[in-house]
This record gives sequence, structure tokens and C-alpha cells, in this order.
Amino acid sequence: MRELAEVGRREIWDGVTARMVEGERMTLAIIEIAAGKHVPEHVHDNEQIGFVIEGTVTFTVGDQTRVLGPGGSWRILSNVPHHAEVGPEGAVVAEAYAPGRADWANLPLLGPATPIWPHQA
Repeated sequence: MRELAEVGRREIWDGVTARMVEGERMTLAIIEIAAGKHVPEHVHDNEQIGFVIEGTVTFTVGDQTRVLGPGGSWRILSNVPHHAEVGPEGAVVAEAYAPGRADWANLPLLGPATPIWPHQA
């Protein structure tokens, strides 16, 4: 058990960082996305579910596009193309992947930083 601030960050794309908690067969990630960033279209074998914690994300999954704010959720089945545009305030999202994101484990760890969420008192 750890606090989110103790979990190492990895840069997935420029301006997109993830803190991951790994299980044997799944990954849970809290992802911080900088203001105005574009997550390029991609596919992966992992099923993916998630929701917006803060900010807005325009998500395209297959041929469906939706603007999602806090509480908005998505489900992406294996190998379905998807991409996202983040609003001007940036975003924090929670995502779960099954099987786990073994490909992310090889990305270098970034230096320590206080998480955007949860907000510190």
C-alpha cells in the first residue's frame, strides 16, 4: 500500500504522465495530461476503461466522439483505435487496463512531483 505521491511517474507521450499500480493481470493508472495536449490515435491489445477526475477530454473511440468532464467514462475494447484532445485546463483521468500495460514498465521513471490530484491541503 502506498500513497499516490509515492508512485513513480512515467511519460507516456509528451505532456502525458502516468502513475501506475500494477497487479498480476491488470494496471490501474492515474494519468495527468497537460492543457491542450493531443493523445495520438493508437490501438493496443489491452481492454481499457476509465473516467475523468478533473478537466475535459474529447475522446474518440472507433467512430464515436464525446466531450467528457468529471465523471464521464469510457470503455475501449481490445484493438479499437482511439485518441483524445484535452481541454485548456488539462485533465486528470483514471484508467484500468487488462491485461496490464507491460509495455509501459520499460519507460523511464521521471523525477518526483506532487500529484495534481488528490489536492493537497
